[in-house]
Amino acid sequence: MDSRRKRVLLADIGATNARLALLTNGILGQIKNFRVADAPGLEDVIRSFLEKDCGSVSVQEAVLAVAGPVDQTSCVLTNCSWSIDCDELCNAFGFANTRLCNDFEAVGWSLPHLTKADLCPIGGGEGVSGAAMAVLGPGTGLGVACLKPGAREHVIITSEGGHATMAGTSPYEDAIIDCLRRQFGHVSAERVVSGLGLENLYRAVMAVEGMDGPARTAPEITRAGLTGLCPVSKRTLELFCAMLGTIAGNVGLMFAAKGGVYIAGGIVPRMTDFLTKSEFRARFEAKGRFKSYLESVPTSVIIHPAASFLGLRGLAT
Repeated sequence: MDSRRKRVLLADIGATNARLALLTNGILGQIKNFRVADAPGLEDVIRSFLEKDCGSVSVQEAVLAVAGPVDQTSCVLTNCSWSIDCDELCNAFGFANTRLCNDFEAVGWSLPHLTKADLCPIGGGEGVSGAAMAVLGPGTGLGVACLKPGAREHVIITSEGGHATMAGTSPYEDAIIDCLRRQFGHVSAERVVSGLGLENLYRAVMAVEGMDGPARTAPEITRAGLTGLCPVSKRTLELFCAMLGTIAGNVGLMFAAKGGVYIAGGIVPRMTDFLTKSEFRARFEAKGRFKSYLESVPTSVIIHPAASFLGLRGLAT
């Protein structure tokens, strides 16, 4: 292999999984998945990937999308104990440069590259060319970002919108949130619309409705709810979709996202049929005097399996 070829390490690092791929002269290699819980830190994962999957080739740069707030050249992930420092990675692996970005910044950069085959539309509306496009996504946490197209270049607005306060829209939701407030104090959007949020909602539904059910993880709640085998899990998924609609509508208004609001993350693409039949779209539009404003805004689920890598590739080239 020609050692002069430009190789860039790309990584999408969440609290549950770290996905890595090698970009060689603009061509994306196979994406490898690593469980975060199985490694002490990112250096161990990168070393394993380069040695076992890349034949220890020379890599010149790294572009990393991380699930947490980026402080110039470092990040502590929000929902796990990993900390990442660009200088340390450059010293450890001989990279000439390492760039960090928020994971939803990477997803935001992917939006102009998505095709109809990469999207599952939910409801009506038609995007306005050149208008802002917003993306949010429940995974282990809840990410939010916005892309504003420009004549010469696009601009990404990153945020920590997942940690904004969650508001109820009915006495029932008020009771759910009050139940969680007694546990957490502040109840953010991420506390209810995320993987951990599913588990929080599941317990709160049982407490508020006086229902019984076994302890379940987020994947178990999703499976049991989609099959209808567990009434508590099904009720939890219904509440999750409705609250996601409320949050998505808020995001659409905050960013004036007439170009569309997109749902990413690891949970929703597995339940698009359920989401379509849920209150999601009605709650997205339920903004009083601005209902007609949001009726025209399309909402779609990103079903591309590696949208973040489309964005990372753009950042690296």
